[in-house]
Amino acid sequence: MSSQAEQTTRESVGADTTMIQTPAKATSSSHLVFVDNLKVALIILVVLHHFALSYTGNTPFYYVEPASHDILAFFVLLLFQLFNQAYFMGLFFLISGYFTPGSFERKGAKSYLKDRLLRLGIPTLIFMFILNPLASLGVYQMPAALIKLSPFTTPFTWQQYPKMIMIGPMWFAVMLLIFEFGYVAWQMVAKRWTNRMINNSVLPNFRVIFAFILVLALTSYLVRIVLPLGKYFLGFPTLAYFPQYLSFFLIGILAFRNNWFRALPGSMGKRGFWLALVATLILFPAAMSPLILGNGTWQSGVYALWDSAFSVGMCLFLITLFRRFFDNPSKLSMFLSQQAFTVYVIHIPLVVLVAVTLRSIHIEQLLKFGLAAIIGVPLCFSAAYLVRKIPLAEKIF
Repeated sequence: MSSQAEQTTRESVGADTTMIQTPAKATSSSHLVFVDNLKVALIILVVLHHFALSYTGNTPFYYVEPASHDILAFFVLLLFQLFNQAYFMGLFFLISGYFTPGSFERKGAKSYLKDRLLRLGIPTLIFMFILNPLASLGVYQMPAALIKLSPFTTPFTWQQYPKMIMIGPMWFAVMLLIFEFGYVAWQMVAKRWTNRMINNSVLPNFRVIFAFILVLALTSYLVRIVLPLGKYFLGFPTLAYFPQYLSFFLIGILAFRNNWFRALPGSMGKRGFWLALVATLILFPAAMSPLILGNGTWQSGVYALWDSAFSVGMCLFLITLFRRFFDNPSKLSMFLSQQAFTVYVIHIPLVVLVAVTLRSIHIEQLLKFGLAAIIGVPLCFSAAYLVRKIPLAEKIF
């Protein structure tokens, strides 16, 4: 890629984070506008997901206002969470894996690791020591009867500040750092053999994809015997999905080496959609019980098969969908893409702020969720824009 093209790429995507960067490899798809737009859609989904947590109260969160009186709203928002969780963070890791080799080859091992520590490590520390404690204050805005749904059950004092230092949603950045450090180590040890193995990988057919789904489902089922869904471990909330996250990251590396994001035929995206739909219609109802969480139950096995099939199908579908319909740059899409990673870092306290502000409004819970989304999503992107105007902030975000 020429220096002029590299400059154009940097300007179009903003901060050079793994979730926001473009590969340096010179191909016909050097800049994947549709991937930028897909990442923006996923970031918005993350924000909405956390609003859904506030309005269901099915798991501990910074501020909850559960729909205990509105069964329809509870189940709609719960299903929204389950479907999101099945694939959207895995898709983030897939995209991150796609952009890892190009960044590593452009910068070299030392500069690459330094950059990753700067762009993922510092935002994580900012969240842990500043933003997470701020968001945790939302606990004290809940009715006393709901405090039990939070990590803090006693009145606030400054002595509780150390307990408020948590990684929260920045677990993604921490896990991504681990994967990226592992990639660098592997490159240093077995670079020649690795590149020879993956640079000429054939685009997988559906037999290979089905085999991968079965292996992923079995591995996930076994992991969930020890780490059930919903079990926190070392600050990570969804280690039950670790096999998906790691495998999708590695597939992203393969996809970059062989330009799969551009090479995927549209027909495979359609098949992915039908795969996700059929798996949901057949497997999802069969697994629906509290026993889906893990611990070796047959329901956990069916659920692992469903979310493995659903995640693969959705990734195939969304990549081809966005490539077909959302591959043209615009000022709005460029603006949103530039703020996307910053939104991920800062959105939790803003979600809490919006939910607390709306608590006195008594309307149907789904309408309240919609109102919070209409206010919260633009607020997050506007706040991210202002944060990135702070001196030196663009070097981090």
